[in-house]
Amino acid sequence: MSEAAATSAAQALDAARHVLVVHAHPDDEVLAGGALLRELHERGVRVTLVTCCRGEAGEIVAGVLPEDTDPAELAQVREQELRGSVAALGINAAYWLGLPPARAEGLEPRVYRDSGMAWIRPGLAGPADTSDQNSLTAASVEEVIADVLAATERNRPDLVISYDDAGGYGHPDHVRVREASLAAARTLRIPYAELVEEMPTAGGGTDVAWFSLPQHRTAVLDALHSHRTQLTVDADGQALTHSGGQRQAVPLEIGLRLVAEG
Repeated sequence: MSEAAATSAAQALDAARHVLVVHAHPDDEVLAGGALLRELHERGVRVTLVTCCRGEAGEIVAGVLPEDTDPAELAQVREQELRGSVAALGINAAYWLGLPPARAEGLEPRVYRDSGMAWIRPGLAGPADTSDQNSLTAASVEEVIADVLAATERNRPDLVISYDDAGGYGHPDHVRVREASLAAARTLRIPYAELVEEMPTAGGGTDVAWFSLPQHRTAVLDALHSHRTQLTVDADGQALTHSGGQRQAVPLEIGLRLVAEG
C-alpha cells in the first residue's frame, strides 16, 4: 500500500454523508473511534450505529453494581449506558443486531448474547470456555451476516466502518462482527474501512489515514462516563481504568484503513 491508499481512506470519509458503524458491545463505540464519530457529527454526517451484543459477559467495576448482579440485569444496565454514550457522541440512530431494522426479513427477532473472552496474553484476547448457544459466535455466520446486511441495505450508507481482521484485540465477537460487516459491505458494494487503534510506526502503515481529535475530549469523556459499569475515568480526564484493571489514555486518536473490494 502507498500514501495514496491512506488518502483514499480519508477521501471516502470526506465524501460520506451517511456512515454505518458496527460494533460488538456497548462501550466499543467510544473506545474504538468515538472521537471520530463526534467529528462526523460536527461535520453534519449522519451516523448510524449497530451494536451486536449487550456485553452481559463483561466484568463490572467494583462497587457499581452488586457482586451477584445477573447477566440479564447487567444487559439492561449496559443498554442504558449505551444510550448515554450515543447522545454524547451525536450518533443519529442506534440499533441492536437481531432486532428490526437490523434483522433479516422473515426471521423472528433475537438477542445475540456476549460470547465472552479469555486473555491469551496482555492485549490479546481469545475465545472463552463457554457453551452459550445464544451467543454471537454460536450463531451461524450466515445469520449474523444476513442481519448486518439488512441494517446496511435499509440505511444505504456511503461507508461502513468496523474492526480489522484481528477484531482489534482478538475478542471473538469483534472478529465475527468484522466478518459480517465486511461481507455486508461487499455484497452491497459499499466501501468498508477498518479501525486502526495504534498509530503506525515510522515507515509503515502508509495505508492508514490517522485522525487526532483532541477537540472532542469533552464529548468523549461524557460518553466514557456513561459506561460506569465498565470503566473509571481519572479525575484529570487524561486516562481511564477498565473493569479488569487495564489502563489506557482517553482515546482521542484513531486510524482508518480502506479495505479493497473482494
